[in-house]
Amino acid sequence: MTVKSVEQWVAETAKLTQPSEVVWCNGSEAEWLKLSELLVSNGTLIRLNPELRPNSFLARTDPADVARVEDRTFICSAHEEDAGPTNNWRDPLWMKNLMRSLFKGSMRGRTMYVVPFAMGPIDSPQARFGIEITDSPYVVLSMHLMTRVSPRVLEKIDAGHPWVPALHSVGAPLFDENGVESPDTTWPCNVEKYIAHFPDDNEIWSFGSGYGGNALLGKKCMSLRIGSVLGRNEGWLAEHMLLVKLTSPAGKNFHIAAAFPSACGKTNLAMLRPTLPGWQVSTIGDDIAWIAPDDEGRLRAINPEAGFFGVAPGTGMKTNPVAIETMKSNTIFTNVALTENGDVWWEGLTDEAPERLIDWTGNAWSPMSGTPAAHPNSRFTVSLAQCPTIDAAWDSPDGVQLDAILFGGRRATNVPLVVQSRDWAHGVFMGATISSEQTAAAEGIVGALRRDPFAMLPFCGYNMGDYWQHWLNVGHGLKAENRPQIFQVNWFRKGSNGKFLWPGFGENSRVIEWIARRLEGEVDAHETAIGHIPAIEDLNLTGLEISDQQLGELFNVDPLAWSHEADLTADYFAKFGEHLPVEMSHQLDTLREKLALKKVA
Repeated sequence: MTVKSVEQWVAETAKLTQPSEVVWCNGSEAEWLKLSELLVSNGTLIRLNPELRPNSFLARTDPADVARVEDRTFICSAHEEDAGPTNNWRDPLWMKNLMRSLFKGSMRGRTMYVVPFAMGPIDSPQARFGIEITDSPYVVLSMHLMTRVSPRVLEKIDAGHPWVPALHSVGAPLFDENGVESPDTTWPCNVEKYIAHFPDDNEIWSFGSGYGGNALLGKKCMSLRIGSVLGRNEGWLAEHMLLVKLTSPAGKNFHIAAAFPSACGKTNLAMLRPTLPGWQVSTIGDDIAWIAPDDEGRLRAINPEAGFFGVAPGTGMKTNPVAIETMKSNTIFTNVALTENGDVWWEGLTDEAPERLIDWTGNAWSPMSGTPAAHPNSRFTVSLAQCPTIDAAWDSPDGVQLDAILFGGRRATNVPLVVQSRDWAHGVFMGATISSEQTAAAEGIVGALRRDPFAMLPFCGYNMGDYWQHWLNVGHGLKAENRPQIFQVNWFRKGSNGKFLWPGFGENSRVIEWIARRLEGEVDAHETAIGHIPAIEDLNLTGLEISDQQLGELFNVDPLAWSHEADLTADYFAKFGEHLPVEMSHQLDTLREKLALKKVA
């Protein structure tokens, strides 16, 4: 492929969508200034107080366009079974015909922006390249922060590197086919929305939404859904994982990737400030990791993103001071509240809400309003480079060598604070069975498990059973001594009184320290039916107010409860039919055998 293939695609798309003009983006500061001024002038962005929040903006979306539209997100593989039971599938020819009809004339009166972007450092062997076409300047500005927008991407493509076509339109033309003009809005979008992925062609088509998760096509769409397919085909892993470097008081470094479903402490761990003296955590990424075997037969990882697209509510100085410091300037906020002095606020930012705000819908708000001031999925978008704990190697083309992989869910019962897998296959089994318990009747049966294997449930671009097999294959291709060690953690176990047993947040560093000591072979572990757990005396609990009873509950492995969970896992695995790896069935059988021995004992 060369740039000519890009130019041809752009010309064909312009003919279909009929924009008033076509602009090729370059990622420059001048482009940022021009687009931000345009968005302020048309009302899409509100410039925040430059003394309080320099070069920062607030966007308010249409109330019907506030989150990922998972029910309108499709994997359009040639065969339905290749998408698997966890994805929405549509026939690719049918979907392309439908979406071509929607894209026809969808950009009339608007500018078509052509955005060449890299996921990963441009010169990294793990980098992949894409071209996003969009009619949203908000998307372009956000892509500046989240990816590497650069003409050098076109040079890479011209040198023969493959690229992913990513087509996006908000679906709100300013003129109809007869030339009749429609008034513009501050947040154009369409009632009809589709986010379609074509893994056989490595293409992404997104229509109708301007929200980041649906419109920033380098993020979940390319980095995970198409990325996972590229990884399967090319022998690497595209994962919904944070990436950090842990440094011991002795100066020893450990690189850790970790997968957590939403609301399970992922961002907090990515920006952890340890409470243990002498230990440091530096941030490489908070959301996505691309992991590939290197020439030495070890797994190396990069963060393909260049920015954070974080959830604002719940983020404050107590929960995540690093995030608060990161967004002091040069940040785009979406659907948070506006203060009287031109700054932003959201639930969890401070203990008490201001007396008067403008809420995320643009209406006056007070603590007596009875509604959230910020939308629960409100966001901040900011460059990784601004993070005060950013690691010096975050942008290294070589990435970092992985020492450990963590899996975690939100479990009130059963799962101990930390468990180490017996081997790689057992670790894959841990990842395949990540789950959280339902907490309210509205969500289903209280205590029922909400499965999110590898935290990839909404993001795997092919059959999840085949995905587990791919993980097994990658591990089998490594020497045993080169494989990262795999652990499962659970910050959310509750006691019989219904209260959390573990304090979490910065205290999670105590668990991470034990993991590091296990990697160094400094401490032993107790064998249980579900894996290796720490000896209590090997956990550094100095200065922590926690009782022996709490510790006992944190690490209790109940054979009867786990036998019930094994039955639930068997039911879940059955969904994947012939695509379930034999090794996963073997791991489940092994778990049952070990539990039976415990019950007899």
